[in-house]
Amino acid sequence: MADELPSYDQLPVVPGAPPGSSWGLWGEGDVLGCLNLLTPERVLAGASCIRRGAVFPLNLELELPGPPLFGRSAFEHTVHNRPSGHDDELSAWNTQSSSQWDGFRHIRHPAHEFYNGVADEAHGMHHWARRGIAGRAVLADVARWREEVERPLRPDAPDPIEPADIVLTLQSQDTTVEPGDILLIRTGWMAWYRELSAERRAALAREGALANCGLAPGADTARALWDLHVAAVAADNPSLELWPPGALLEPDEAATLRHDPERAPEFFVHFSLLPLLGLPIGELFDLEALADDCASDGVYTCMLTSAPLNLEAGVASPPNALAIK
Repeated sequence: MADELPSYDQLPVVPGAPPGSSWGLWGEGDVLGCLNLLTPERVLAGASCIRRGAVFPLNLELELPGPPLFGRSAFEHTVHNRPSGHDDELSAWNTQSSSQWDGFRHIRHPAHEFYNGVADEAHGMHHWARRGIAGRAVLADVARWREEVERPLRPDAPDPIEPADIVLTLQSQDTTVEPGDILLIRTGWMAWYRELSAERRAALAREGALANCGLAPGADTARALWDLHVAAVAADNPSLELWPPGALLEPDEAATLRHDPERAPEFFVHFSLLPLLGLPIGELFDLEALADDCASDGVYTCMLTSAPLNLEAGVASPPNALAIK
């Protein structure tokens, strides 16, 4: 399959599909996008990474971030006493309040709606859950590399990670991304967040207060990720890309891009990755223990498994992800 994949500049592959989209590549009505690259061969490639049996859970505590960001609700946990024991209940739980996969219902393109032209309600996390996510993952520890080259990332500012940063990080690690890999990008944001006081965390959760480092928006980022032909991309920050959108642009230019349907990914690359390319996005993954282990043994590949919620038409889900080395 890898030999047949078009480059970003060769997209689209079917007449009438939006520019810069993979629509039609995996057939009309496809709802899996780049997860189609997780073939049995890629699962076996992931399994071959297991040498020591070391397991690294990648989900944060459900309580983090706390309070939740982006105005999302904080769940309530109720334990019910029963004659034979207990059961418990979560209420007001937002599936994107902690570690998450963004599903294809999460972001619509301003002009082209949802991935592959599939109706909103026909997408859902249940498609991913019933397929399963397993394969080889590669960690790009951008935060560690930027420290080494004396350009440390600022976790509390819209400090951009350019495509070249990812390439140079991988080179410094002597790591190769293969088609169908899951790319994990460490920004160091979560380690920084854990050190904050309760007051500072509460301040970040206020509307308009959040700023964080992350991938630079624009076609160059979309091109770099697509041309790696990864099955999914995930990071340890709240938004994968830098936040807030348009922070590096002049106000007039930001307003223009935001309201131009064809140039909107230059403002917010989510508009390209999810609805156009069908590339699953993970956010707030807990990568610290994995990154420390990779730095210790020099091995930045692992087996990754993820079991999203089998929720009909779900917009997003905790990843329930494990990395195994």
